[in-house]
Amino acid sequence: MSATPSTILVVEDDDIVRMLIVDVLEELEFKVLEADGSEQALEILKELDRHIDLMMTDVGLPGMDGRELADKARALRPALPIMFASGYAENIDVPDGMHLIGKPFSIDQLRDKVKGILGN
Repeated sequence: MSATPSTILVVEDDDIVRMLIVDVLEELEFKVLEADGSEQALEILKELDRHIDLMMTDVGLPGMDGRELADKARALRPALPIMFASGYAENIDVPDGMHLIGKPFSIDQLRDKVKGILGN
């Protein structure tokens, strides 16, 4: 299979959690970009020649939270699929075209969710 791997931007302020998510996604043969918060994520998103297939963001980020980041991301990249990760999944109403995975999630859940969103 020679399809180009999908690129996922992972936004998570907890270094250990981010590392685990990145490890899992790389094992699933995705290309992963990392950001430790909204500011760093926006810098990456502003590089419009950089291809991103999905942004996965924690909801509870310091400063600008995941919801605000998603709005800004959509302003920059209107078609970007966005998946929120949250320990309080039931308290969040997810905007159209956005997805949610509850924390903690298993590797299988993460894989299935990402593949479902990316349609592969």
